Amino acid sequence: MKNKNSTLTIILMSLCFLGLTSITQLASAATVTSATLNKDVYLAGQTGYISVTVYNDKATNITVTELSATINYYYQDGTIYIQKFFTNATLPSEIAVGQSQTYQVPISLPVDIASGYTSPIVEAKTDIWQPLTSRWTTSDRPTYQVKLYIESPYKQMYDNSQQNLTDAQTQLDKTQMLLQQQRTSNENLTNTSYVLVAVIVAFALACAGLFFVFKMKPHPTPQPAP
Repeated sequence: MKNKNSTLTIILMSLCFLGLTSITQLASAATVTSATLNKDVYLAGQTGYISVTVYNDKATNITVTELSATINYYYQDGTIYIQKFFTNATLPSEIAVGQSQTYQVPISLPVDIASGYTSPIVEAKTDIWQPLTSRWTTSDRPTYQVKLYIESPYKQMYDNSQQNLTDAQTQLDKTQMLLQQQRTSNENLTNTSYVLVAVIVAFALACAGLFFVFKMKPHPTPQPAP
């Protein structure tokens, strides 16, 4: 009788241990180690994506069955709208022990979204492989929060106007530089023309002087023949 009780106790303890092991695996089968946006600043109406890395920190394989990002939108009139985006990867996706897998979750912003910060919440639903039962069981849902900044359209308009002014000033500077180069070229051409005219005048005067000297030089009077 005593041996039977001891055996029953051992069996119950083993079952409890297995149950605790399963619960432990269920509690921390996966971890979202990082979630990053593809841009630091977004504008209303733009699209983008969130890169999400899921890590398997257990002693058995896991699968990612769903990966999403939930965003609370505030429209310009103050209305709140919640939208959920899902990964474009093919799921379920299996992750081996100690390995990580990176996925992308595409997002798109409404054209009339209010500017400011919002905090999308990334969530990964996972299953874990149970070697004792040889089947997949539902596991934990690790989450990760990121910060998304929507820039004001007025700031964008201001930046565009400043850029237009900068471009106009740059074009004006280029035009002034070309005009200065043209002015310098014209001045050089004028100076060259003046020098050329001076050389021609000096040559003409020299020729005229030589002609005058030649004409003024006395010539011998011819003598009559004997």
